[in-house]
Amino acid sequence: MAKLRMLFTIIQMVITVTITIILMYLFKKSNRSIRRIWSLLQIKLMGIDLEIQGQYDQNADMMIMNHQSLVDIILLEYLATKDLAWVAKKEIADLPWFGHILKAPNMIIVERENKSSLVKLIKSAKARLDENRQLAIFPEGTRTDGKKLRKFKAGAKIVANKYNLTVQPCVIINSRYILDSKKMTQNSGKVKIIYLPTVQADKNSSWYEDVEQQMKQVLENEIKAYQK
Repeated sequence: MAKLRMLFTIIQMVITVTITIILMYLFKKSNRSIRRIWSLLQIKLMGIDLEIQGQYDQNADMMIMNHQSLVDIILLEYLATKDLAWVAKKEIADLPWFGHILKAPNMIIVERENKSSLVKLIKSAKARLDENRQLAIFPEGTRTDGKKLRKFKAGAKIVANKYNLTVQPCVIINSRYILDSKKMTQNSGKVKIIYLPTVQADKNSSWYEDVEQQMKQVLENEIKAYQK
């Protein structure tokens, strides 16, 4: 059943993403609203039950969160009240046609393992902040199985320290179960979003490492509680 649901999800996403891209180009001023409506549609179609802990800080300059699934992006796009500027891999942007899901809303596109890409990230981040957008970064740099947190990459820290940003950490629980691109399964169920207190970036402090440990501990505690 989960594999059949995945087939349906793939088909509907091909259709709805295509429509969303077209609408974002046609109605650029409504870009944010279009993405939010699409995200709500995905939540309904996938049968996601949201549980929220903590409070989203719309005044934070940057959000950092763990990454398990495409569902992570869908949920944050729906929940955020600010226009998110996601930092995304060039491989996604290079996809024929569907790469426009990043290009149409002017997301930040970076090339992994490319040193010059860090310079681009820093400049692009400043441009989006000047547009009053909120940066959204997965500091692990890639998706995981959702059971533990990977070591954070330096990108988010460098940008936050460079511009003295306020950063809100967020821990996402169980999104991999909802949509697993490796097992090719899609299940309905609950996803828990835990907003942690916003912190102030400071190059003279260990704020980034402290946040990493805090998120790691929260994730481990939630996994243990879920398994009981």
